[in-house]
Parts: sequence; structure tokens; C-alpha cells
Amino acid sequence: MKTLFNEPTTNTLRESEKVYRKLQLNYQRNKQQDRTEMLDEAAQSFHYETCKNEYWNPEEFSLLYGTPLWDQASASQKIILNHLYWVAYYSQIISAEIATILFNQTSAAGLYAQEDFRLICDMLDLESAQERTHISAFKTVSEQVESALFGKRIFTYPMRGPYGETMVYADTNVLKTWWKKLQLQCFGLLSSGNTFLACQYFTVRGVRTLNGKLVQHKLSGYYQTHPEKEKAPIPAKISYYHFMDESFHFNSSTILSHDVVKCLKNPTAFEQFVANLGLRGCQKDHYHFSVAINGIFWYDPALYPAIYQVLCSEIFGMSDREAKEMMRRCFTEESLGLHRSCQTHEEAIASYKVYLEKVDYAWKSNREMEIMAANSLSKYLSLQKQAFAKFE
Repeated sequence: MKTLFNEPTTNTLRESEKVYRKLQLNYQRNKQQDRTEMLDEAAQSFHYETCKNEYWNPEEFSLLYGTPLWDQASASQKIILNHLYWVAYYSQIISAEIATILFNQTSAAGLYAQEDFRLICDMLDLESAQERTHISAFKTVSEQVESALFGKRIFTYPMRGPYGETMVYADTNVLKTWWKKLQLQCFGLLSSGNTFLACQYFTVRGVRTLNGKLVQHKLSGYYQTHPEKEKAPIPAKISYYHFMDESFHFNSSTILSHDVVKCLKNPTAFEQFVANLGLRGCQKDHYHFSVAINGIFWYDPALYPAIYQVLCSEIFGMSDREAKEMMRRCFTEESLGLHRSCQTHEEAIASYKVYLEKVDYAWKSNREMEIMAANSLSKYLSLQKQAFAKFE
């Protein structure tokens, strides 16, 4: 077993004063600027009726923005599509944060055997508490919106466990879902008893958070530039508070995956193998891009039933034939919305590559994001045409 795993090192973080100071500053500033109370107050104050007639995000962050549906939508329908983007986007974030809470704790357990690692564990405890607050706020708003608009769930869902598919709308089946669950459970066990894998988890978390930063920075900007912040819609405030918390979380991921890991012994071949499987899994999760939700890498064929329900609802009042024809045009033809989503995917690939430049043990296929980079606009359209023919 010693050839598979390193023994815990006796080095302390304090021996690397620069790294320890980075962690200390990030943790202290996050505590000082913690927005938990503001998020709770905002969620408790939310009433859909009071802000249902205004945008919550920049216009381009609307459901099916830049597609034929958007082009023909009325002003009131466009506002609802803007709200549905918020609901769908943060429903995905809930799924990711449920998993984050678990792996924050298993990773902290992997650090227990090290000297002087309390600071990291305290930092992760704070972040997990913040994630629970985020989830509560997102669910409060999203469920109230869907109840008012549809009287049922479409993008929202009951609370889920941490071992399911992270991507809410994924290219999956029963066997793939079972295998993914088994892999996550195994990684949780390994990382809870291995310091390198505990730190490496934050490499994956950092990569995943980078995509969020690309979009959430723009979502938070809607509140930041609002002419009357006190009168800004509550969901826009929640987007801003969440982004500020996540900025500290991203800093934590970067310090742990780029700096703290270098305070440890060099990883064994097996540790490197497990670490790279995690990065490869992230690439697979982020292979697709969605014309419906710019910035969330959903598998659009899995999203067809939800979009169909939206189009057949009282909001759009389409018949079966009209809804399917509109979907065919939105999903199988080029549009401004599709090009925007593809561009976001390309930006994510570029940022992931930069992030992994300092990860010495990463395979070339991960450093170059070869799996994600293999997707393209033409492949997306070809896939949609085949999948939509089956859906019809």
C-alpha cells in the first residue's frame, strides 16, 4: 500500500509562511464579509408578485435568448424567460453545491493527520455553511416562481443527495448514473484518508468554479450597476451576494490546489491517476453546451421535455405541433443564442487550461482540455437533429 499512497507528512503549513498567510487572509476576509445574514433576509423577503415585471439578469441571460422563441416573444414573455434562466441556472448551482458540502468535509478529514492544518478545516467549515445558505435562498426563490407560473416543478426538484449526477440535465442512463455514484463514493473514501487527494479535490472544484465565475460575474453586475440598489429585485441581490461568497471559495480552491499541495510529498503514481480521473470526469461533464441556458453545460436533448412544458404552458399557449416546431427551430438551427453559448464554452476551455498550467501532475489530455475541445457548433447541431427526430 505504501507504493499507492504516501504516508502523512510531518511538515506544517507554518513552515511555508507565504502559503499560510494566503490562507489566513482569505479566511479572515471571508468571515468579515460573510453575507449569510443578508442572503437569509433577502430570501425571506422575496415575493414574486413584487418583482415579476422586471428583469433579474442582463437580458442575454434569459432562457433561449437569441433563438426564434426569443425573437417572437412579447415584452412580458421575455421577462418571464429572464426569470426562468435564473431559476434553471441556480437549480444547477444547488446540485453542485450539495456535492461541494460533502467533499469539503471529506477533504477536511483527509487533512486531519497533518500538523497545523486547522486553518484549512475552519475555512472549509465556513464555506460549507455558506453553501447551505445559498441552497436555501435559491430554492426559496425558484420554487415560488415555478409555483406561480406553472403550479408545479419544471427546473426545480426536491433536495437530492451528493452522489447523483452533478449536471441536472446530463447525457446519462441508469447504468451511467450508478457508475457515477460509485465513483463519487470511492473518491469520498479515498480523499477522506489521503492528504494529496484531499487537496486535489480543490483542483476539480477550482476548474468547475471557473465556469461559474464567467457567468456569475455578469449576473452579479446587474445588481452592482442598478441605479437604485435598495429597489433592485431580490433575485439580483442574491446573485450578487452569492458571487461575492464564491469569489472567496475560488481563492480557497486555488491556494489549496496550487500552493498547499506543494507543501506535501510528491504524489505517487496511483494518487496522480485518481487525481487525473477527477479532471477527466469534469471535462466529460462540461463537454456539452446548451442553447437554452448560456453558461450551463447541459445536454440539451435531456432538456427537451422541460422546454416543451414551458411552451405548452399558459405563458406561451402553444399546441403540441407549434411547440415542437418552435423547438426544432431553436435546437437544430444556428442562432445568435447558439453562438453565444458556444463562445462561453470556448472561454471556459481557455480559462481551464490557464488554471491547470500550475498542476504538474495533470495529464496532457487534461491540460489541453482535449475532451471538451472536441465539441463544436457543427457537432452540436448534428446531435440535436438526431435527438430531436427521436423526440418528435
